[in-house]
Amino acid sequence: MKPTTTLRRAQPDDVKSVAALVDQAYAPYVARIGQKPGPMLEDYSQVIAESVVFVHTHDTEITGVLVMSLQDSEMLLLNVAVAPLYKGRGLGKQLMAFCEDYARSQGCDGIRLYTHELMSENLAIYCKLGYQETHRAVEDGFARVFMRKSLQMC
Repeated sequence: MKPTTTLRRAQPDDVKSVAALVDQAYAPYVARIGQKPGPMLEDYSQVIAESVVFVHTHDTEITGVLVMSLQDSEMLLLNVAVAPLYKGRGLGKQLMAFCEDYARSQGCDGIRLYTHELMSENLAIYCKLGYQETHRAVEDGFARVFMRKSLQMC
């Protein structure tokens, strides 16, 4: 039987799997930035209850997570994470494209995000996807790079 993949809204019973995926995805950054990245500190029962959270699944395994929050006319992308075993397969790019489509469906004219300044791989990916740096600041003890992508049609 062929494996099935889905992208669906996260449910309360996904909390443990989502938290475990986020911990696995961000673990390599702990040594680099000298502390756990912000997504590793979240209470995912609260995140799933209060934010727009989608999970990508392969059969029954959660392989990716996307956390967003609608803020006025923009979508704030709070977290995109892929399970280490699924990195390099285009899943992160798929989740980012879904974020854009979802934001457009909600009438957003842009997407904002931030990442730690030492997560250079993420900065390069976001630039390739059309995000532009707006500013840098220390927030909640993290040196962050803030970025935005316009969804306005030309």
